[in-house]
Amino acid sequence: MPEKPPFSPTVALLTVSRVWDAAFADALKPLGLTTRKYGLLGHIRATPDVSFSELARRSRITVQSAHTAVAAFAADGLVEDTTARAGAASRLRVTTAGERLLEQAAERVAALDARFAEEYPVLTEGLRRQIEERMSRNG
Repeated sequence: MPEKPPFSPTVALLTVSRVWDAAFADALKPLGLTTRKYGLLGHIRATPDVSFSELARRSRITVQSAHTAVAAFAADGLVEDTTARAGAASRLRVTTAGERLLEQAAERVAALDARFAEEYPVLTEGLRRQIEERMSRNG
Protein backbone atom coordinates (compact mmCIF):
# COMPACT_ATOMS: atom_id res chain seq x y z
CA MET A 1 0.00 0.00 0.00
CA PRO A 2 1.45 3.42 -0.96
CA GLU A 3 2.47 5.71 1.85
CA LYS A 4 0.06 8.52 2.62
CA PRO A 5 1.59 11.89 1.62
CA PRO A 6 2.28 14.33 4.44
CA PHE A 7 -0.28 17.02 5.20
CA SER A 8 0.30 20.13 3.11
CA PRO A 9 -1.27 23.38 4.29
CA THR A 10 -0.67 24.80 0.81
CA VAL A 11 -2.61 22.02 -0.90
CA ALA A 12 -5.33 22.13 1.77
CA LEU A 13 -5.82 25.88 1.40
CA LEU A 14 -5.84 25.64 -2.40
CA THR A 15 -8.48 22.92 -2.21
CA VAL A 16 -10.67 24.89 0.19
CA SER A 17 -10.09 28.01 -1.92
CA ARG A 18 -11.33 26.33 -5.09
CA VAL A 19 -14.46 25.05 -3.37
CA TRP A 20 -15.23 28.47 -1.90
CA ASP A 21 -14.35 30.31 -5.10
CA ALA A 22 -17.00 28.22 -6.87
CA ALA A 23 -19.52 28.96 -4.09
CA PHE A 24 -18.67 32.68 -4.34
CA ALA A 25 -19.16 32.64 -8.12
CA ASP A 26 -22.47 30.79 -7.73
CA ALA A 27 -23.68 33.36 -5.18
CA LEU A 28 -22.82 36.31 -7.42
CA LYS A 29 -24.05 34.85 -10.71
CA PRO A 30 -27.78 35.61 -10.19
CA LEU A 31 -26.78 39.26 -9.69
CA GLY A 32 -24.98 39.30 -13.04
CA LEU A 33 -21.60 39.57 -11.34
CA THR A 34 -18.43 37.56 -11.59
CA THR A 35 -15.64 37.63 -9.03
CA ARG A 36 -13.70 40.06 -11.23
CA LYS A 37 -16.68 42.36 -11.84
CA TYR A 38 -17.47 42.39 -8.12
CA GLY A 39 -13.87 43.36 -7.37
CA LEU A 40 -13.81 46.08 -10.02
CA LEU A 41 -17.07 47.58 -8.85
CA GLY A 42 -15.80 47.45 -5.27
CA HIS A 43 -12.58 49.24 -6.24
CA ILE A 44 -14.57 51.98 -7.97
CA ARG A 45 -16.81 52.41 -4.91
CA ALA A 46 -13.88 52.41 -2.50
CA THR A 47 -12.02 55.05 -4.52
CA PRO A 48 -14.42 57.60 -5.97
CA ASP A 49 -12.95 59.40 -8.99
CA VAL A 50 -10.52 56.55 -9.62
CA SER A 51 -8.93 56.70 -13.07
CA PHE A 52 -8.87 53.84 -15.55
CA SER A 53 -5.10 53.51 -15.07
CA GLU A 54 -5.39 53.25 -11.30
CA LEU A 55 -8.34 50.86 -11.55
CA ALA A 56 -6.33 48.63 -13.88
CA ARG A 57 -3.31 48.70 -11.54
CA ARG A 58 -5.38 47.83 -8.48
CA SER A 59 -7.23 45.06 -10.31
CA ARG A 60 -4.12 43.72 -12.03
CA ILE A 61 -5.68 43.95 -15.47
CA THR A 62 -4.87 46.00 -18.56
CA VAL A 63 -6.23 49.50 -19.02
CA GLN A 64 -8.07 48.21 -22.09
CA SER A 65 -9.79 45.52 -19.97
CA ALA A 66 -10.72 48.18 -17.41
CA HIS A 67 -12.27 50.32 -20.17
CA THR A 68 -14.25 47.33 -21.46
CA ALA A 69 -15.55 46.43 -18.00
CA VAL A 70 -16.45 50.01 -17.12
CA ALA A 71 -18.25 50.46 -20.44
CA ALA A 72 -20.39 47.43 -19.56
CA PHE A 73 -21.01 48.81 -16.06
CA ALA A 74 -21.99 52.18 -17.54
CA ALA A 75 -24.36 50.52 -20.04
CA ASP A 76 -26.01 48.74 -17.08
CA GLY A 77 -26.25 52.02 -15.14
CA LEU A 78 -23.85 50.87 -12.41
CA VAL A 79 -20.96 53.30 -12.97
CA GLU A 80 -20.64 56.82 -14.30
CA ASP A 81 -17.70 58.86 -15.51
CA THR A 82 -17.93 62.24 -13.77
CA THR A 83 -15.44 63.90 -16.10
CA ALA A 84 -16.93 67.11 -17.35
CA ARG A 85 -14.86 67.48 -20.51
CA ALA A 86 -13.36 65.41 -23.27
CA GLY A 87 -9.64 64.75 -23.02
CA ALA A 88 -9.58 64.97 -19.22
CA ALA A 89 -8.67 61.96 -17.11
CA SER A 90 -11.73 59.88 -16.33
CA ARG A 91 -13.21 60.02 -12.84
CA LEU A 92 -15.29 56.94 -12.17
CA ARG A 93 -18.03 56.58 -9.57
CA VAL A 94 -20.55 53.92 -8.64
CA THR A 95 -24.17 55.00 -9.22
CA THR A 96 -27.09 54.40 -6.87
CA ALA A 97 -27.93 51.26 -8.87
CA GLY A 98 -24.32 50.11 -8.46
CA GLU A 99 -24.53 50.71 -4.71
CA ARG A 100 -27.70 48.61 -4.51
CA LEU A 101 -26.06 45.81 -6.46
CA LEU A 102 -23.01 45.88 -4.17
CA GLU A 103 -25.31 45.77 -1.14
CA GLN A 104 -27.04 42.67 -2.54
CA ALA A 105 -23.66 41.09 -3.21
CA ALA A 106 -22.50 41.95 0.32
CA GLU A 107 -25.50 40.10 1.75
CA ARG A 108 -24.57 37.02 -0.25
CA VAL A 109 -20.92 37.28 0.80
CA ALA A 110 -21.98 37.61 4.45
CA ALA A 111 -24.02 34.42 4.12
CA LEU A 112 -20.99 32.64 2.64
CA ASP A 113 -18.80 34.01 5.43
CA ALA A 114 -21.21 32.67 8.05
CA ARG A 115 -21.26 29.28 6.36
CA PHE A 116 -17.46 29.23 6.12
CA ALA A 117 -17.13 30.18 9.81
CA GLU A 118 -19.50 27.38 10.75
CA GLU A 119 -17.71 24.76 8.65
CA TYR A 120 -14.15 25.96 9.39
CA PRO A 121 -14.20 27.79 12.75
CA VAL A 122 -10.52 27.26 13.54
CA LEU A 123 -9.42 28.32 10.07
CA THR A 124 -11.71 31.35 10.17
CA GLU A 125 -10.34 32.51 13.51
CA GLY A 126 -6.76 31.84 12.40
CA LEU A 127 -7.26 33.89 9.23
CA ARG A 128 -8.84 36.72 11.22
CA ARG A 129 -5.89 36.81 13.64
CA GLN A 130 -3.33 36.69 10.83
CA ILE A 131 -4.97 39.55 8.95
CA GLU A 132 -5.33 41.67 12.10
CA GLU A 133 -1.66 41.09 12.97
CA ARG A 134 -0.53 41.95 9.46
CA MET A 135 -2.66 45.10 9.39
CA SER A 136 -1.34 46.26 12.78
CA ARG A 137 2.26 45.83 11.55
CA ASN A 138 1.61 47.67 8.28
CA GLY A 139 -0.84 50.28 9.48
